[in-house]
Amino acid sequence: MPDKEELYDQAIDAYADDKFDEAIALYKQALEIDPKYGDAIHGMTMCYQAKGDLDTAIALTKQFIEQEPEDILAYTNLSMLYQKKGLVPEAEAAGAQARRLDWKRQLKEGKK
Repeated sequence: MPDKEELYDQAIDAYADDKFDEAIALYKQALEIDPKYGDAIHGMTMCYQAKGDLDTAIALTKQFIEQEPEDILAYTNLSMLYQKKGLVPEAEAAGAQARRLDWKRQLKEGKK
């Protein structure tokens, strides 16, 4: 049985070939191995976005943020998805949260 990284790599290849449903299935398999595998969540979100299913991409990203509230990329992706949907205030709020988290990360790194 392939490990989560192998499944992730296969999903990236499927995504690159515009095989979004195949990529989503592979990401889901990787998540069965590790439900908190953020790269798989982010990849799956991009597949839904590429398919034009912004509502599912947004819901998936929000669900991941509940699980990982400090994930900068999740807020960045959420901002981008909201922008594509024309939800400007929501996009700005998600983008601002990504910046706050990045500043917080930079401050922590500066103290080391």
